[in-house]
Amino acid sequence: MNDDKNNKNNNVVVKTVSRMIIPLIQLFGLYVIVHGALGPGGGFQGGIILGSSFILYAIVFGLSNEEKDKIDKKNTYFSSTGLYIYAIIGLSCILFSLGAAEFLNYGFIPLPVDTEIRRALLIDIVEIGIGLTVMATIVSIFINLAFKN
Repeated sequence: MNDDKNNKNNNVVVKTVSRMIIPLIQLFGLYVIVHGALGPGGGFQGGIILGSSFILYAIVFGLSNEEKDKIDKKNTYFSSTGLYIYAIIGLSCILFSLGAAEFLNYGFIPLPVDTEIRRALLIDIVEIGIGLTVMATIVSIFINLAFKN
């Protein structure tokens, strides 16, 4: 009748539901990242949600060796990009504070907008950087544990 291998790799219901729900999970992860400064959530929580959507994809659809290598390269890129975003904004705050050495005090960065808007914008950018780093790290941990021989 139906063996476990057939159910694991060719379950049409699981694949169809995953195709519909993965973009929604990713959209919710982005929402959590962007609204983390104003309410519950933030870069870490949103990054975990985004990472879980990629993990769901890997579990449902599987990964070839080429895809695993591409994911490793992309994870390196995303994690370092997120770290650079965080560090550049933090160091810019120190540089523009003129000796006050205030890391991540967004009020010192000169942007042509109101102070509150500037702070909200820079907080969101930092949260995006944190989310990218956390997402890449979680996916990398999963790939290394689940698919490496």
